[in-house]
Amino acid sequence: MQDEYRTVAHAGVHETEVNRSRFICALAPAATEQQAQDFLAAVRKEHADATHNCWAYVIGADAAVQKASDDGEPGGTAGVPMLQMLLRRDMRYVVAVVTRYYGGVKLGAGGLIRAYGGAVGEALDTLGTRTRRRFRLATVTVDHQRAGKVENDLRSTGREVRDVRYGEAVTIEIGLPDADVAAFRAWLADVTAGAAGFELGGEAYGDA
Repeated sequence: MQDEYRTVAHAGVHETEVNRSRFICALAPAATEQQAQDFLAAVRKEHADATHNCWAYVIGADAAVQKASDDGEPGGTAGVPMLQMLLRRDMRYVVAVVTRYYGGVKLGAGGLIRAYGGAVGEALDTLGTRTRRRFRLATVTVDHQRAGKVENDLRSTGREVRDVRYGEAVTIEIGLPDADVAAFRAWLADVTAGAAGFELGGEAYGDA
């Protein structure tokens, strides 16, 4: 698994103009290929009168799914530059759609490549990105008497507390970087006098 990747902070739109052609880049996070295609369909519907709706998406922390389309522009001048921009910025789980309204001036292949790739780059700069980092899921089990202090200590030291469940004992789910596991075990044993249970789970991604 990748240690970290970047994705868009939120869905949004950014517009640029090149030689009287309007380039409207819509970006959105997409957890699955289906979500990316649904977003593309929505943009196409909104801009059904546009000259082109070119697109690219990257799904998977390791960029396992990479797809792009020129949507009628000369081959390799729209979708591929968009995809290359996403990959160059280490973007994952993201879909980009660039809608073009032709302004009457032909841009040529080089101009199109710069315009489509540039539209995605400017949109990323404007909308902002966030880094997602790989961590281990872990479960801390502690008695009710100590639970409040342990939870407060976890939060005050910046640990990601994902869930707290109250039963016969209190179960606290957290996220830990792999490198911190040994130190965390020692810290937990220290603050609970060895009374807490600790169990490592699988891997996931969270905001860095």
